[in-house]
Amino acid sequence: MPKIIFLPNEELCPEGAVVEAEKGESILNVALKNDIGIEHACEKVCACTTCHVIIREGFDSIEEGDELEEDMLDKAWGLEPESRLSCQSIVGDEDLVVDIPKYTVNMVSENH
Repeated sequence: MPKIIFLPNEELCPEGAVVEAEKGESILNVALKNDIGIEHACEKVCACTTCHVIIREGFDSIEEGDELEEDMLDKAWGLEPESRLSCQSIVGDEDLVVDIPKYTVNMVSENH
């Protein structure tokens, strides 16, 4: 069973986390099941960028994003070549190392 290593994030998981994931699950769903509250303002339908993450390791094991995701990512804060929307990133066979950016483009966080 693949693992996802979430790097420390000051607000969401200050110590970081190592969690097991089912192949075929989205990174967002894995995070939420493990009490890592990644924002998802559009309710996981690829209509915003609040669930933006950066895949530090294992990027090539995830299917490529489609055109809609690529267009949405253009609006993300801190975009990097390994950026993905966690609601669209499906876990494959390999372990992943995921970095949750400190900021999103969401003007008002749902959690504050």
